Amino acid sequence: MPAQHLLSPFQLGSLSLPNRLVMAPLTRQRSLQPGNIPSELNATYYAQRASAGLLISEATQVCAEGQGYAWTPGIHSAEQVAGWKQVTQAVHARNGRIFLQLWHVGRISHPLLQPNGADPVAPSAIQANAECYVQEADGSHHKAATAMPRALALNELPGVVAAYAHGTANALLAGFDGVEVHAANGYLLDQFLCSNSNQRSDAYGGSAENRARLVLQVVDAVVATLGDSSRVGIRISPMGTFGDVHDANPQETFSYLVEQLNSRKLAYLHVNRPDWLGGSFDGFDQLLRALRDRYQGTLILAGGQTVESGEQALSEGLADLLAYGRPYIANPDLVERFAAGAALNQADASTFYGGGKQGYTDYPTLG
Repeated sequence: MPAQHLLSPFQLGSLSLPNRLVMAPLTRQRSLQPGNIPSELNATYYAQRASAGLLISEATQVCAEGQGYAWTPGIHSAEQVAGWKQVTQAVHARNGRIFLQLWHVGRISHPLLQPNGADPVAPSAIQANAECYVQEADGSHHKAATAMPRALALNELPGVVAAYAHGTANALLAGFDGVEVHAANGYLLDQFLCSNSNQRSDAYGGSAENRARLVLQVVDAVVATLGDSSRVGIRISPMGTFGDVHDANPQETFSYLVEQLNSRKLAYLHVNRPDWLGGSFDGFDQLLRALRDRYQGTLILAGGQTVESGEQALSEGLADLLAYGRPYIANPDLVERFAAGAALNQADASTFYGGGKQGYTDYPTLG
C-alpha cells in the first residue's frame, strides 16, 4: 500500500508538518556521564531523522529523582540544557521539528539511581514487578528488580508538579519546539492514574477524578510555563501493563482524563497501543475508538505501526498522525523509504540500549 495519507502535510498548532510521521520517544541510554548529558552523538542521531513530521525526544527525567535507567538524559541541569541545545540546533538546521518528552519514573527505579541512595517514590508503597537498569559504584551495570518505593506525602506533590514546570522552562531554553508530558507506560503519572498502583485515600486516590488530579495539575503547570497550550502534548497508554500497572476500569479512567484534556486545547493526545511488546489486549480497539470520539483535538497513534496500518488509521479518522518507534531506530530516512516503497533496514536489538555509534547512527540510508 502506498504511503499516501502518511506523506500529506498537517498543521499542528503553529507548526507546519511536511508529513504525518512522528518519531516516537525511544529510550537509547546514550547520554554522557557523569551528569546524564546529551552530546554531539545524540545530535547526529536526531538530525539524521529530521525529515519526520515531528520528532519526540527520548524520555527525559525532569529531576534527579525521576531516573530509573542508567545513562538516560535529564533536563534539570545547566549542562543538560546545553547538551540538548546541540540536539535542537542540529534538528532545526535540517528543517526538523522536535518536542521533549518530560519524564519521572516514580517507582520504576532503585536506590543506586537515586540521590543519596534514597528509596524511589510512588503514589503508594507498592513494589512493581518490573526491572530497571543500574550502574554500580565500580562501573559495572546490570538489570535489577525495582525497589520498594515510599509513598509521596501530600505536601510533596506540589514539588513534583514544579519539577515538570522546571523541565519545561529548561526545554524552552534548550530550543525545543514543544514538550510532551509522559503519562504512559507505568511511570509516575501512569502510576497515579491506574488503580492497582494508586491506593491512596486522599484527594489523589480512589475515584478516576482523584487519580487524574496530579496528571492534570502537571499539564496545567507545563502549559502555564510554556505559555502556549498548542505546544504541549501528552502520552497515555490505556490498558497498558508495562511497569506492572493495571486499571480496573480503563474506560472510566481514560474517558474522564480525555474529557478534561479537551478544555486544555493541547497540541495532541498521543495514545500508545498496549500490544507494542507483542501482547494482545481484547477491547483496546473499542476503547481507542471511544477515546477518539471523545477527544476534540489531534490524536497520535503509536505501537507496532506499519505503512498499511498507518494508512488505514488515517483514512478511518482513527488518528491524525502516526508514531513509529523501532522502525525509526534502523531507518533514519523512514519518510523517504515510505515514499519510495523501499524495504526497511532491520533493527539490531542488541544495540538498542547503551553503547556508542553502532546501532545508533550507523544505519544506512537509501542514498
